[in-house]
Amino acid sequence: MGDTVTIRRARPEDITAVSDIEQVSFPDPWSAGILAETLSYFPKTFFVATFRGSVIGFIVGGLEDTGEQIYGHICNLAVAPPFRYSGVGRMLVEREEHQFAIELAAGVQLEVRLSNYAAQQFYRKIGYREVFLIDRYYANGDDAVVMMKWFRF
Repeated sequence: MGDTVTIRRARPEDITAVSDIEQVSFPDPWSAGILAETLSYFPKTFFVATFRGSVIGFIVGGLEDTGEQIYGHICNLAVAPPFRYSGVGRMLVEREEHQFAIELAAGVQLEVRLSNYAAQQFYRKIGYREVFLIDRYYANGDDAVVMMKWFRF
């Protein structure tokens, strides 16, 4: 016991560890303040992965209602470098998708950097498909690929 990865809802005391992972994962990381604010807005769809009591990854999502359908939106996903390529990212996405399905979402969308081939391949493996590009989406001017996965009920 204690040597398994667990997924649970994030808590305010997790923000420092989440922020540390965020800082080493992205060229334009969210601040700890933004992460804390996001947790207050999305407490049901902000999850962390823990191993031996430490936060090793996280996922943040929200629900979007178009008036016709509800979609989940994965806003942020990161795993601490020593735990990448170990299945933690997949576990986090699966938990988020489960929560979105509970909330009656028809599918999930996300944005990933056009230059981040590894992330695009990860999402393709778990059923996401490219739907369109957004020019200069990120703060540093990078383009984004919008990817979606539709649920089958």
